[in-house]
Amino acid sequence: MGSQDILVVDDEVGIRELLSEILQDEGYSVAVAENAEAARKLRNQAQPRLVLLDIWMPDTDGVTLLKEWARNGQLTMPVVMMSGHATIDTAVEATRIGALDFLEKPIGLQKLLATVKRALSQPVEATKPLPTLARLGEAEVVRELNRVLDTARGQASPVLLVGAPGVGFEICARYLAAPNQPFVAPLSNEDIAVAPLELVNKATGGTLFLRDIAYLDRRAQAGLRTLLGKLDKQKVRLVSASSKPLDQLAGQLDPELLNALSQLIVPVPRLKDHREDIARLAENLLAETVATNKLGPRRFSQAALQLLAQQEWPGNLDELANVVKSLALTSRDGDIDITPVSRILSQFAPGGESIVALPQAAPPPLPMLDLALPLREARDQFEKYYLERHIELSGGNMSRVAEKIGLERTHLYRKLKSLGIQMPKKNRPASES
Repeated sequence: MGSQDILVVDDEVGIRELLSEILQDEGYSVAVAENAEAARKLRNQAQPRLVLLDIWMPDTDGVTLLKEWARNGQLTMPVVMMSGHATIDTAVEATRIGALDFLEKPIGLQKLLATVKRALSQPVEATKPLPTLARLGEAEVVRELNRVLDTARGQASPVLLVGAPGVGFEICARYLAAPNQPFVAPLSNEDIAVAPLELVNKATGGTLFLRDIAYLDRRAQAGLRTLLGKLDKQKVRLVSASSKPLDQLAGQLDPELLNALSQLIVPVPRLKDHREDIARLAENLLAETVATNKLGPRRFSQAALQLLAQQEWPGNLDELANVVKSLALTSRDGDIDITPVSRILSQFAPGGESIVALPQAAPPPLPMLDLALPLREARDQFEKYYLERHIELSGGNMSRVAEKIGLERTHLYRKLKSLGIQMPKKNRPASES
């Protein structure tokens, strides 16, 4: 799908069709979405110049979606909100978040066309994203990290972020930083060793971020000791990161220095600890690369996303970002399938072997199907094997099974019951307990 002038988002099919017809008659190209999920995909794929966004939708309301785009730096186009029964407070909130205008339903023809013309005639700058951990994911371990950092925000003590390389230390540090205040992150030991007080002055009233103290040499450690005493006076928040655990740091850093840096310790999870986030993170990174480089529409196929989600990612988020960027820049418009993904992942494998799955024991072979069975019985036989295998792979987590195979949980439970498959006790509906 190429670039579109206008994206219309409304759960009422009649309104979508009416607005689309009117705008197409005026010469605009139009894409339509019936809910927030479809709107997210079309916003990334169609790159609209304007979005007409309904406030009341069944899955995610329009204000929440607008807030999500603003938070992720994706509010790069004007958005006009639409509603038949929104309050003044709702309209004010939408405007504060970044909406350009508000149209009340039923929408008059002249009002619609005048608003669209005004929206498309003005230059739009990307909205500065609000501090967020959305770039790390949405899994429970990320939400827990979010809660810990929220608590740390209210403290003045230096914070030490600890985790594997590439987990997103700077994202966490920027989340801790005060908005609209200096954020200083020296790139080398030399910067810390030669001009430590200059760093403090630059960061006055804001945050000084040390990217990885696991690699501080003796000169940089000396410079760091010099600036520590100046932080309170300059009202500078110190946030450090370490790609090595504390027991290893103890052998490399001066004990007093390490103690000063680690008054608040925050572990940051590895990407493989929230594997369920990988597919969405990959899609977001792809959309971001496409938009930044003004590429044609590109999407990952479902098979490609599954392959990405299966990898170990020792380089974590940084490694995923590099892989996705490489795929975006070297692929053609349309679907990015499993072949180019496997090819680039093979460069990260020992000996450059082609990667098609995690280096685990091979799954059990598919049992022989009795081809003499009627179609319905043969299908049941396959579905029973298929579902039992997914339950095994998920460790009995039925929410993960439902998400993986694309079924609602209630539908999944009915299917399991009809096939005589036993669910883990902790996942059984209350009525069956």
